[in-house]
Amino acid sequence: MSSPRQRFLDELLERHLRAIFGDIDTRALQMLRRHLEWMEIAGGETLMRQGDAGDAMYFTVSGRLRAYVKNGDGSQHMVGEMSRGHMIGEMSLYTGEPRAASVVAVRDSVLVRLAKPEFNRLLARSARVSIALTRQIIQRLKGDGARSQGGPAGGSGPRLDRDRPVTMALLPITAGVDVAAFGAQLAQQMARIGTVRLVTRGDIDTALAEAGLADSGHGGAETTRRIALVLDEIEARHDFVLLAGDDGPTDWTRLCCRHCDELLLLADADQPPALHATEQACLAPGAHRAEAAEILVLLHPVDRPAPRGTARWLARRPVAGHVHIRPGLARDMARLARLQTRTAVGLVLAGGGARGFAHLGVYRALVERGIDIDCVGGTSIGAVMATYIASDRPLDEVMANARAAFRTNPTGDFNLMPVLSLIKGLRLRRILAEAVQSLVGYGAEEADVEDLWKGFYCVATNYSTASEYRIERGNLVLSLLASTSIPGALPPVIHQGELLCDGGIFNNFPVDAMRRMRGVGRVIGVDLNHRSAPLVNHDDMPGTWALLRDRLRRPANRLYLLPSLPSYLMTVTILNSMSRQRAAQGLCDLYFHPPLTRVGMLQWTRLEPIIQRGYAHAVQVLERKLKAGLGVFDKEP
Repeated sequence: MSSPRQRFLDELLERHLRAIFGDIDTRALQMLRRHLEWMEIAGGETLMRQGDAGDAMYFTVSGRLRAYVKNGDGSQHMVGEMSRGHMIGEMSLYTGEPRAASVVAVRDSVLVRLAKPEFNRLLARSARVSIALTRQIIQRLKGDGARSQGGPAGGSGPRLDRDRPVTMALLPITAGVDVAAFGAQLAQQMARIGTVRLVTRGDIDTALAEAGLADSGHGGAETTRRIALVLDEIEARHDFVLLAGDDGPTDWTRLCCRHCDELLLLADADQPPALHATEQACLAPGAHRAEAAEILVLLHPVDRPAPRGTARWLARRPVAGHVHIRPGLARDMARLARLQTRTAVGLVLAGGGARGFAHLGVYRALVERGIDIDCVGGTSIGAVMATYIASDRPLDEVMANARAAFRTNPTGDFNLMPVLSLIKGLRLRRILAEAVQSLVGYGAEEADVEDLWKGFYCVATNYSTASEYRIERGNLVLSLLASTSIPGALPPVIHQGELLCDGGIFNNFPVDAMRRMRGVGRVIGVDLNHRSAPLVNHDDMPGTWALLRDRLRRPANRLYLLPSLPSYLMTVTILNSMSRQRAAQGLCDLYFHPPLTRVGMLQWTRLEPIIQRGYAHAVQVLERKLKAGLGVFDKEP
């Protein structure tokens, strides 16, 4: 390492160690530092492997690493990411057990290493260091270690998740994208959340010259090292850094790829989805590349009703996610900023038949109070209502569409000979197709889930594999049909040779799925579960004719307090999900539970009063928080 960089990294290390160990005295801190060994690791390089003996622990000074755990079938899944200020591998030193995970550098990173013999000697000599390390492990096991106070230098900034990306590269993958202008807009929105610095190649040249580090003929490796020093220093002083790459695989673009936590691939959605030269040279499987996730950002004109043909873009590149953005709309740029800073708001809507109209009332209250929704998901009718919100249409258009779509009973086409289902399902398919076509402005058969403006998912049940099935891609109408196809009431949907049916069987209120969505930091949930114990007033089940005669009486005069067959089938399918209600509620930062005890799941004609109930309940909850001096997402005592 060059001398200026070493001095800078020494300062940065001390900041991180003081942030980790808190009020540890200077003597104990100096003792710890004397045992540390500097090391650099390139993006894509493995730091440790699962199953190996624990021979050292590490502190991340700059950069980002990712932990993977191998499954029984040989595959592996990611279990976490570690950025600056993280400890890695200390558990093996305490327990003596093999490494529990493999750790790979997402990008070029700088760490310090504490070998096991020095670790043991240090604990024996310094009770303060031992207590500080133990406290960190306890906090991590409790789940508190994922957040740090203030910015990277320990200032008085906002609480920032240390697992969120810090440095992001902006790479154009179609012609005509103004990266600098886009970066400036994004930085302006991100500045609401933390300190931001947009860096271009020109900025680096200027910074090198001012620091006396301009290239003096040493060439490639030395120049790259000097640039890394500048970038490390910029990153240390900001919560977020945006690297604006060139329009092509230049040395600067390659360095951006290797020095970032995430790659934002900027593309004009109106151009062909062919791979760009930068993707072929820097991001293709054969290219030497790091582990940074790639996010496709499709850019659209302001007046576009809905995206179209997103699947063609996604089929050509292994991205970790995609975002639709109209750069001319500040609200779209703000949504991208929240996603990238992991402060996005997710809205989860439960299933419940006609009760789901209450979701529109809650949404109206949120809109009126300026609460932006960035991602939305749901089950059954909740998935249908979530589609309205994800379409990003004005509230009055959403309400008009819902009124038009559900002016006809969607479950009224009964089968005269119910072989597979009581209801044909043709009317529901037509209603959903017409609603989707009205929202997107083109044929419903072309509209896919990934063509919605906002992040969206819906939950179905895979009958063939007896498992929950989360849908994030594919035809939108068929996806909604799958999520709403109540077994016995509506026919299942065939998908790749498997049968899909209503998601309420496994997860009627899928808050846990929203918690796993990229970028979501806060979750709002609207629950519709109002089931009370169905007590009956007789000892034996009446016969068929007795039940039919009873159905002809007025509801207040009926002798048998029994549900109808469709209502019974719709309810029994979600009993398992109902048992998970308390856990799902605990995952919400803002929870709504509209009073719908006297609303039946098939009362489709009551759209307006159900919407009003949802609205009134949401207003009451939000005003109660305001009067108590609480923020929207603060928990009530």
